[in-house]
Formats: sequence, structure tokens, C-alpha cells
Amino acid sequence: MALTQAEKDLLDRVESRLAIGGEWVEAQEGKTLDVFDPATGELLKSIADASVADAQRALDAAVAAQAAWAKTSPRERSNILRKAWELLQERRADFALLMTIEMGKPLAEAEGEVTYGGEFLRWFSEEAVRVGGRFGSNPEGTADMIVSKMPVGPCYFITPWNFPLAMATRKIAPALAAGCTVVVKPAALTPLTTIYFQQLLEDAGLPKGVVNVVATSQSSKQSAALLQDKRLRKLSFTGSTPVGVKLLEAAAQNVLRTSMELGGNAPLIVFEDADIDVAVEGILAAKFRNIGQACTAANRVYVQESIADKVAERLAERVSAMKVGRGTEEGVQIGALVEEKAVANIERLVDGAVEKGGRVLAGGKRIAGPGCFYQPTVVDYTPLESDLAREEIFGPVLAIVRFETEDEAVELANDTEYGLASYVFTENLHRAQRMIDRIEAGMMAVNAGVLSNAAAPFGGMKQSGLGREGSHEGIEEFLETKYTMIPRR
Repeated sequence: MALTQAEKDLLDRVESRLAIGGEWVEAQEGKTLDVFDPATGELLKSIADASVADAQRALDAAVAAQAAWAKTSPRERSNILRKAWELLQERRADFALLMTIEMGKPLAEAEGEVTYGGEFLRWFSEEAVRVGGRFGSNPEGTADMIVSKMPVGPCYFITPWNFPLAMATRKIAPALAAGCTVVVKPAALTPLTTIYFQQLLEDAGLPKGVVNVVATSQSSKQSAALLQDKRLRKLSFTGSTPVGVKLLEAAAQNVLRTSMELGGNAPLIVFEDADIDVAVEGILAAKFRNIGQACTAANRVYVQESIADKVAERLAERVSAMKVGRGTEEGVQIGALVEEKAVANIERLVDGAVEKGGRVLAGGKRIAGPGCFYQPTVVDYTPLESDLAREEIFGPVLAIVRFETEDEAVELANDTEYGLASYVFTENLHRAQRMIDRIEAGMMAVNAGVLSNAAAPFGGMKQSGLGREGSHEGIEEFLETKYTMIPRR
């Protein structure tokens, strides 16, 4: 499928160069990075591929801009973020289309991401003017104590490919609100949305050098170099736990502040007292949103044995009817996976589970032809020893495991090194409260399949990460606390 004229026109408006110090510049080594449409394999755009030297120049610019940006009034920072939110509403169709063609998600979901990602701009525009401190006497009455907040300093952000707008705004907005400057390295698979967002920030009046964008195919080399620079004061990363561990090791050398949103392996538990209609809708939302390529996706669906047949049958019927195709096509619910490697991994997980006794109720195969497509799939009786029941799936595959008792469900849910999101379906208020207390996860939705919100703290326990994004906690990640003592005379 050839690009439409509207898509070509949009791509022409997206910068192909690096954003460094308020200027759009070519990569020093002259290398380029190709960005493809995962639904067709067609080249979308070639952009500048940053070298380590380019990344260093970006940090230089962020350092140079830090003092002046930190001195801007909270209201000025608030107004810029608010203006960025307003511009995003005006350009929402552009951003939705751009995400759809570079990442593969259905257009309707991309439009939802524009709304969600924009809320971080609006929320932190409001938080910028609410950063405070406190003043009071020490207990002895001999001195006054002043507790104040100040920006951490230059930050380095590594964003993932699956939510290219929201993951950028969720990091950039609180940093700007707190008075920090930024170097952003977007994912090599989906850098165009972040570049286009930087263009929007400039239109919103952001001063030169406050945000710098350096897309690269040499992520590890670039990150290693910047993390060794003692002027960098903060690292925020969203991605896999193994990569996060390596980044934490590197960040420890300069004792950097870190925020790490890492892997997820979310359990979703359906108890026999659940409203089955509500549970089915919740499972579909929690599993198939973003084609299953979300760290909050329901990875392990545990259904109580007494209702498991009915739930599995309903899910298989709904999943079998899902329309698959390029995200721009009318009515598409399942778009392309981001790359061929993702399709191969899904094949491995499903085939391995079937070999161990899992039963495919819907889908179960890759889709032949151009693009990276896999059928939306339901596997029942998923073997606990299979990789499908143990690894993060990151695709449109729903794995059902049956359980008998509440204690068994809790044990299964917590039997993982991860602890990001979780979902519980029950009409029993006391059981829901027990799950809140017992499930080891940083977030939980009760009788709902979507839980993310800009006003809520996003983050996990165990190997799912450190720190929180969004909410009041989100801006604290970019602030240092300073205590001052003034003796009384």
C-alpha cells in the first residue's frame, strides 16, 4: 500500500535533523536512520542518525540553558506547557496519523494517545505553579527551618517505541515544570512523533536549548557517554528490565537521580463473583489496547474455574471477530506489530505453549503477506511452565490460566519478578480490598481494564522500576529538597 498524499505531506512537515541548542542540525558524521511503516514495510523517512559527539553537543546545550530556565518564573513555565497543550489539540489529527504510520497502532487508539499524552502537558502546567516548600521553627525554638525545592538539573530521557507521544510528554512535561533542561533519545523505531513534538514545543515558545532531541541507532554508546558526564543529574528510562539494570549500573557511577519504568507482567484475576460482562470488556481493553504492546497489558489472565468456560468462550468469540489491518483502515482493531522480531517472538511463545498443552481458541498464527501482523489470539489452559505464562508477551495474545481458590490466585499473581500493573474483577468489596493489600504491584484497577491517568502516580514494584511518573509525585522526581537553618537572635 502506497502512502497517501496526506501522509506524504505530513512526513514532509516533520524535521529530519537533530534538535540541538534551539537549532535543527545535521548529524556530524552524516549518517541517517531509516523509519519504516510496520504495516507495509515501506520507508517513511530518513532522519539524522546522531553520533556520540552529537549527543554530547545536545548535553552541552542543555547545560548551557539550565541556569536561565531554572530562573524563569513558575507561571512562565506553566504558560508554555499550557500553550503546548493547546497546540497539540489543534494538531491532534497530525499526531494521531503520524503515530499510526510509524508505530502501527489503529488510528482510533492513536487519537486516544493524543488525548492521554496531552493531559501530561495540561496537568504539569498546573503543577508548575504549585511547587512549594515550608517554613517553621525547630523544636528547640532556637532557629527557623526553611525547606525549599530546586530543579535537579539537566536530564537525559530514553523513551520507548510503543507510546511515542505519551512517553515523551510524561517525562518532558514534569521536567519543564520543575525547571530542568532535557536531552531526549527517542526509540529508533518511532522517532518521528518526538521530533514533531519538539517542533510543537518551539512553536509554544520554549527557549533554545531547553529540550534537545537526538535520535540514534547507537543507543547504548550514546547513553554510556552521557551517563559518564558529571554535568548530567537525572536519568529517566522506560523500557525493558535488563536494559534498565545496565543503565542503573552506569548511573550509579555519578550517583544520578533515576526514574525507571521497566518491564511488566500484569496479572488479571477474574473471580466467580465478577460481573462477566464487565470482566470480558475489561479483559479485552487490558489485553488488546495498543495491540498488546503495553507494559500495563494484562499478561496473565487468571479465571476462577467455575466460570472459566463461559469467560473463555465469550473472549474467543469477540477476539475472532476483531478486524486486523493497517491502522489507517476503517474499523481496524488490531494493527501491525512494530517489527518482524516482535512477530517471531509471539510465534515462539504461542507455539511453545501449545506444545506443552495449551489450547488455541482463536487465532494462533502469523498473517502472511507484507507487514508485521499476527492474529489476535486466545490460548486457554496455558501451562504454567510455558514461556507464555512467564514472559512479557507484548503482542495480541491472551493467555488464560484457571484457578480454584483466592489464595491460589494471589500466589499465581505474585509469582513474578515484576510488579507494575494488576487487574481484579469481583463484586465483593471485601475481596477487592484484600487484593489491594495482597497483590504486589504498583498499580491496580478493580473492575476496569484501563488505569493510566495523568493525575495518578504511574510506576511499579520489584523489578518493574523505581520512582513514579504523573500526579504530584511526578514533579518531585525532578526536584531536589534543600534545608536551610537560620539561628534566632
